[in-house]
Amino acid sequence: MSRRRIVLLAFIFLALVFPSINPQAQTKYQKPPKQIMDVLDAPANPFVSVSPAKDKMLLATTTRYPSIAEIAEPMLRLAGARINPKTNAPHRTMRITSLTLRNIADGRETKIVLPPNSRMGMPAWAPDGRHFAAMNVTGNGVELWIGDAASGRLRRIPGITINAAYGDPMQWMPDNKSILLQSIVANRGPAPAAPSVPAGPNVQENYGKASPAPTLQDLLRNSYDEQLFDYYSTSQLASVNVTSGAVTRLGRPGIIASVDIAPDGNHLLVTQNHKPYSYLLAANSFPREVEVWDRSGKLVHKVASLPLQDQIPIEGVATGPRNISWRPTEPATLVWVEALDGGDTRKKVALRDKVVMLKAPFDGQPVELVRTEHRFQGLVWGEKNGMVIVRDFDRNRRWVRSFMMNADSPSREPKLLWSRSMQDRYNDPGNPVMKRLANGQMTILQSGDSIFLSGQGATPKGDRPFLDKFNLGTMKSERLFRCDDASYESFVTMLSDDGSRFITSYETQTTPPNYFVRNAGGDSRQALTSFPDPTPQLRGIKKQLVRYKRKDGVDLSFTLYLPPDYKAGTPLPTVVWAYPIEFNDASTAGQVSGSTNRFTTFGGYSHLFFTLLGYAVLDDATMPVIGDPETMNNTYVEQIVASAQAAIDKAVEMGVTDRSRVGVGGHSYGAFMTANLLAQSDLFRPASPEAALITERSRLLDSRARDAHSGKPPRCISKSLHLCLPTRSRSRFCSCTEKPTTIPERIPSRAIAFIRRSRATAATSVTSLCLSNLTDILPGNR
Repeated sequence: MSRRRIVLLAFIFLALVFPSINPQAQTKYQKPPKQIMDVLDAPANPFVSVSPAKDKMLLATTTRYPSIAEIAEPMLRLAGARINPKTNAPHRTMRITSLTLRNIADGRETKIVLPPNSRMGMPAWAPDGRHFAAMNVTGNGVELWIGDAASGRLRRIPGITINAAYGDPMQWMPDNKSILLQSIVANRGPAPAAPSVPAGPNVQENYGKASPAPTLQDLLRNSYDEQLFDYYSTSQLASVNVTSGAVTRLGRPGIIASVDIAPDGNHLLVTQNHKPYSYLLAANSFPREVEVWDRSGKLVHKVASLPLQDQIPIEGVATGPRNISWRPTEPATLVWVEALDGGDTRKKVALRDKVVMLKAPFDGQPVELVRTEHRFQGLVWGEKNGMVIVRDFDRNRRWVRSFMMNADSPSREPKLLWSRSMQDRYNDPGNPVMKRLANGQMTILQSGDSIFLSGQGATPKGDRPFLDKFNLGTMKSERLFRCDDASYESFVTMLSDDGSRFITSYETQTTPPNYFVRNAGGDSRQALTSFPDPTPQLRGIKKQLVRYKRKDGVDLSFTLYLPPDYKAGTPLPTVVWAYPIEFNDASTAGQVSGSTNRFTTFGGYSHLFFTLLGYAVLDDATMPVIGDPETMNNTYVEQIVASAQAAIDKAVEMGVTDRSRVGVGGHSYGAFMTANLLAQSDLFRPASPEAALITERSRLLDSRARDAHSGKPPRCISKSLHLCLPTRSRSRFCSCTEKPTTIPERIPSRAIAFIRRSRATAATSVTSLCLSNLTDILPGNR
């Protein structure tokens, strides 16, 4: 297609989306109704972090929302990151307003004095729990602060500025005495100035190879962006002694994507990005060098040179070493995975991946640990006896298996522990409980021949979390704890290695989450916290689990939220909030997730605010898409429409919903669902998709593109097009990209067809809108 035709189609697209622009005077920021503001302004209960020594807790209270001043700070969008050039840190950072140490044994508290006007992040414990470290963002950089767990005293380490823009900014060394961090390069000079004249055209080459094109944001655009990325992402590794404050710089500066410290503390696994960069992919796909350094920064071993990751098949993996890490129970043994199928999951092969190990000094051949029949999905190391659990995943069946083996005797046959559908929540055995070793590494907690498993405990009536002791020899479980059916109580962390004492978080619909100490097999609880209810005005909201069936017999459910003053039998305007999930079979698709016993609270831009304005909300309405992975999306529209119809029918049958006033919304893939439901059904009036990256799923796009060219009804829209909730009878479309978006050749026809269909459905004009605050998505506003 000629450039002239592309430009013409782009203008047609813009004309349809933005038929008229009415200049308006600058207005002040608007606020939602008082009942919503009261909830938004309610204080947040603290975050809790338990010391590795299990003797203390850190309680951190944070601001719930950034100020306009923080949002207005400068922001660079570079290679998938959003960087504040003033601070060399992420544009949005956590801000702790108060920090408290609490003894687990007696509840005694020590208030920690924070630096004035601090923007401190969540602290990180040293492996032995005697100190903690935190980054503090100031007006012109990021500081390192160290806290003493015994006294609660907080002090700054002078002479070092952290580069938090990219990579792993800060982590404790195994010796508990030093911290490895990425620092600003000394004397780096001013940031590159924007060129007044472009150095040349932006050129992207095609080498004749087909490759996926995922939809990503904040990518590099030109050579100036490359210079900025180099400037703000280049770091100098440094080791800081937390007692003396002495700083030791390691190796040469570079764009450090990650650093993994070996258990012996004397080796560093360093991954660095290098050019050529891509304007289509984020930094995590750039070419990389993976190396082992010693404590002085000297190169010890080259692990891999990884090319630009632009040729990975859909749902495939990269070739060469991946998932490179250290074995936590040996001083310095590398472990990694390599594909045996070229990284293409669609290839028919007997074995897909192999896992190998290589010990220091890294001059021998890697030892093969295991080969997996299906795609490697992960491994978790035990704390002793060479125990490791390896998982693989069958994409076609969505089936996951877990095998136990002895890494010290890899020739022994692995033992199958669990084999189940990945989507079968009712039979999920749970996840191993982990333990932090003295070297700072995380492993599975082992007690004799047993490990501990913690899970959500899904049932047809909702989640009931549990803690089990699982014997690896007999393959039998002993239940140490399970939540009752009138509350929601979940395992947090172990206090004793034998599983006899542990911490849980307990809540009900009307009781806020708090932390308790429990003894295995007992019913009593010892309170560790007593956080109050921050929003008592929400206690009147009614919440219940509702189950029903789709017309093809598939079991579905939603959680019904009703306003505090709801009168039984009154049909209300209703919002359906959902996210479609793909399943292989109807039995798992119909399983219930979540719990109505969770404490009712919300904030931010939550759709649950509609309940305070007189709406019913059908939350997490299940939208399963069932079938074979290769063909299930051929009936995507039919299935989501049928699911939406069933949800509305059930709510109308219950007398809570007015069928003529039903809206639908969703986030991400839920936004894709929302757009399709609007275009392909007459069930809804408004739509509220959040951040719809429609072209995220290449396979879906290809099929929808074929539909568009074959004359079938359009099913999706351009990645730059967002839908927003209308007021009264107008459908609002919103293009919220802040920079021009290249329109691929096949996008305009689908976008235009979608807009025409939506306009015909709404029988009204289309206006433009960009969400600036919560007011815009709430009904009753101009």
